[in-house]
Amino acid sequence: MKLYTIGFTQKDAETFFETLKANDVRNVLDIRYSNNSQFAGFTKRDDLPYLLRKIGGICYRHWEDAAPTADLIKRYRDGKITWTVYRKEYTKLIGSRKVADDVTAAELNKACLLCAEPEADRCHRRVLAEYLKTKFPNVEIVHL
Repeated sequence: MKLYTIGFTQKDAETFFETLKANDVRNVLDIRYSNNSQFAGFTKRDDLPYLLRKIGGICYRHWEDAAPTADLIKRYRDGKITWTVYRKEYTKLIGSRKVADDVTAAELNKACLLCAEPEADRCHRRVLAEYLKTKFPNVEIVHL
């Protein structure tokens, strides 16, 4: 079972949608705290579900419980906490929210966790994917 991750920043719409299609993504799980920012471009809340469905036949879910809190994001971006602390606090948060109980193996199969960061190395989508792998051991994580 493959679980993909992708960030939309630094990608144009063509690259973003063609990458999802080329990897046969079936579900996009949007794990952004805010999915309606003016900076979200083609991934805005009101447009993305339609575009995914029309362009790739891909389902969409805004998975708010899997998103970090605004405070956690701000403290990390402002340099008040390190990546290690951010990762630990986010992992504790998704554990307390029982996010793994809010998703099925079928929903994760060929799903893609979506956030803004262009790379997964210091992004909550990577942390969430690794957390889900502990609950669904047959998951193979692929960062797009």
